[in-house]
Amino acid sequence: MTTTYRERLWPAPWLFISTALVIPASLLVFLPISTTAGIVVAIVLYAACVAALIVGGPVIEVADGEFRAGRARLPLSIVGTVEGFSGDGARAERGQRLDARTWLLIRGWISPLVKIQILDERDSAPYWVVSTRRPDAVVAAITAAKQQA
Repeated sequence: MTTTYRERLWPAPWLFISTALVIPASLLVFLPISTTAGIVVAIVLYAACVAALIVGGPVIEVADGEFRAGRARLPLSIVGTVEGFSGDGARAERGQRLDARTWLLIRGWISPLVKIQILDERDSAPYWVVSTRRPDAVVAAITAAKQQA
């Protein structure tokens, strides 16, 4: 397996901090019943939230002639132009310029993205929009992998 690019879309640090609100919430509910139960439930619930955030972070990857975004796979043979966006450009691609038929893998805590055109006429999605922290690296990896094929 030849992987030219791999990135896990980890949650932003503020998500881990905000999920810590389950601690006082569970303490509020369980402390009147039992101090031990309240503390144990608070720790277990927060650990479960953190585990869900970590495990739930999708991977984007360019490998073996495919672009993979989470569970979805796109053969590079049907990929057209690939563009990276950040800042206002990324905001416009996710909003005003977004085609309703687009396939999306967007994470709200990751602003930059790549837009991958689909050349297959049988595919109802004209392009994919995928969040990434390094759009230039994804564009370069897809371009290089297409040239090797």
